[in-house]
Amino acid sequence: MSTTPAAAPAPGPVPTPLARAAAVPVPPADSLAGRFPLTPNPSAADDAARARALRDLHFGSVFTDHMAHARWTRDGGWGEHGIIPFGNLSLSPAAAVLHYGQEIFEGIKAYRHDDGGVWTFRPRYNAARLAASARRLALPELPEEDFIASLVDLVRADEAWVPDGEGQSLYLRPYAFASEAFLGVHAADAVEYYVIASPCGAYFPHGLQPISIWVTREYHRAGRGGTGAAKTGGNYASSLLPQQEAAAQGCDQVCFLDDVTQANLEELGGMNIMVVNADGTVRTPRLTGTILEGSTRSAIITLLADAGREVVEDTISLEGLLSDIASGAVTEVFACGTAAVVVPLGRLKGEGFDVSIDGREVTRHIHDRLTSIQYGRAEDPHGWMYRLV
Repeated sequence: MSTTPAAAPAPGPVPTPLARAAAVPVPPADSLAGRFPLTPNPSAADDAARARALRDLHFGSVFTDHMAHARWTRDGGWGEHGIIPFGNLSLSPAAAVLHYGQEIFEGIKAYRHDDGGVWTFRPRYNAARLAASARRLALPELPEEDFIASLVDLVRADEAWVPDGEGQSLYLRPYAFASEAFLGVHAADAVEYYVIASPCGAYFPHGLQPISIWVTREYHRAGRGGTGAAKTGGNYASSLLPQQEAAAQGCDQVCFLDDVTQANLEELGGMNIMVVNADGTVRTPRLTGTILEGSTRSAIITLLADAGREVVEDTISLEGLLSDIASGAVTEVFACGTAAVVVPLGRLKGEGFDVSIDGREVTRHIHDRLTSIQYGRAEDPHGWMYRLV
């Protein structure tokens, strides 16, 4: 390890509205607890069944005993808050979400610390992004503190489901959708909000082993003026066919280019991209309205600036990136997101090219730095962690 003094923090990009929202202090969990009263699940898993479920965790395949719920109507606003038994939903076949896709969601994790407490990471960021997605999809905005309260009450109800293994966490999936039964095209008059929870291991089971990326030229994740900056299911549905194309090409994930020039990197199917230059500068595609602004992306920009690195939000052309990899001007490329945290990209493949990227140093450093904060093993200088239990 170097013994030279740390460099002064480099000036990073100007904080976005979501980053500024995330910096607003959140009231202590005890003051929010109880907004979603608990109705215990009479069929909750016993200790033995829960232990079996926690023994071999993957991502998003096991669910806890309860879920948070609230309902909105145009006449009455938000109501019916509660923590209720996890179970199937009953919807009219005419529910608007099934026909017009009026739906949004979030992803956030709860982490078990060594002292037994359970913490989450920047919950107001996710609350603000859910509200921003709601505005774009013409859905009602859930008050940010109610969003956080739903996490508090659900995790407190299902605390025993929070795993404590290396790299494990409780993945929380808040979502809202139009439930009104109608076949006319207008914003729904009834909306359901839920949070479900899933104990999970690593999204990529091999940890920091590099993944391979197929760069599609035929498909685009989003278009200008569309829903690319919102976290809504349609964006992910449209990525599934190119993801199949990536798999057919022997790649793990797909990378999308912009829809206007069809030449510039945007993001993967569910992760943001960062490029590390040989001079230490880190670049990431600038937010154009077609890229989902990730909480992990935002935090990494701050941590890189803390370490004295220059971080640039830029237009990154595919051809320029390939040239820079070949010349050695680019040494690493990595992806980041809540589910995967940080993962190195070891191969970029597309029509007419197939290149390898060997660097891992910055990727590994930022992964270790971020996860050490999330799991309570390192100082949290920006106050990102929030105690739920």
